[in-house]
Amino acid sequence: MTAPLIYISFPGTAREALGFYADIFGGELSLHSYEDFGRTDGPPSAVAHGVLSGVVALAGSDAPAGEQPVRFEGLMLSLLGTAEPAVLHEWFDKLSAGGSVRDPLAPKPWGASDGQVIDCHGLHWLIGYEPGA
Repeated sequence: MTAPLIYISFPGTAREALGFYADIFGGELSLHSYEDFGRTDGPPSAVAHGVLSGVVALAGSDAPAGEQPVRFEGLMLSLLGTAEPAVLHEWFDKLSAGGSVRDPLAPKPWGASDGQVIDCHGLHWLIGYEPGA
């Protein structure tokens, strides 16, 4: 791995959330339950470890009892220039479903196009590209 992998503790929604991201970004999703890992600190079907590998890589699990799930303040997941503009617009639209658009993905005064969205699982995304990309 050449870059940090975002690992998210979900509030019992890891299977749904990681599946949501796999539907948007593609790639390969691998999920392992608490039961698979012999864990007893949560429901047997809870996700003990999940990884989405591909163009966008994320990992996560269901937070065990007594552990805080994800809460983001002052953090965005940046997808600047990570795909063709049409693909970035498609990702932005799909991440917006059930979420909250903070800034539409559109041309900005400095010449680039970008936008921000908080998806239905609470992740804050910055998506954009340079002109002619």
